[in-house]
Amino acid sequence: MPLPFSYTLRRSHRASKVRISVSPDTVEVIAPHQVSEDLIKQFVLDKQQWVIAALGKVAARQKKFADHTAFYQPGVAMTYQGTSYAINLKITSAKRLKVEFSDGFTVHIPADLAPANRHEAIKSALAAWLQKQAKHQVGNHVENHAGKYGLIPRSISIKSQKSRWGSCGIHNDIHINWLLMAAPPEVLEYVVVHELCHVRVKNHSADFWALVVLHLPDYKTRRLWLKQHGSTLIHSWL
Repeated sequence: MPLPFSYTLRRSHRASKVRISVSPDTVEVIAPHQVSEDLIKQFVLDKQQWVIAALGKVAARQKKFADHTAFYQPGVAMTYQGTSYAINLKITSAKRLKVEFSDGFTVHIPADLAPANRHEAIKSALAAWLQKQAKHQVGNHVENHAGKYGLIPRSISIKSQKSRWGSCGIHNDIHINWLLMAAPPEVLEYVVVHELCHVRVKNHSADFWALVVLHLPDYKTRRLWLKQHGSTLIHSWL
């Protein structure tokens, strides 16, 4: 009997075991290179009820947040660095939409922007603001940690990734998911350190975690937060 869902398979030299990642529109199976496809298929078959339940939870969260964020209005809030802040809207004579932050968000909306277009314009402006903050803070974390043990990346970029919080390519190009700006600051720092450590160790061996702990002795607490809240983090901003 065929599975009631489709999935993609990604081989990873960093994976120590087979695992499944469920996001709003994809089911991804991540597996080490040495695991056979037959074993992977059996693993997915054994986990199909868990996948179905996870897809249902993701769909329910999407509907909940879609209903909640249909329109920006007084009382709407956004999570930033682990704290929920109100979003205040101001109609102005400015030509461009502008975002300001000071104990809350203020979005200045041009008076000539049609109401029907405001939601997407505000959403895009907030996303751009968060990406700018992410670039600045990730840069600070790289500056603080990279030089300690010679973990120098070739490049750093801020991206929107559906199923990964960060990645380090074979040429040491590091990508960080800007949606981590919704998480507490120490969680973003953990992800940056995690990827920096992959500059030296390309897997999740004991040597890798030993390197992480040299930077962040409490990394397990930060990693646990991400495991517990990561599935909802992507929906915590508007």
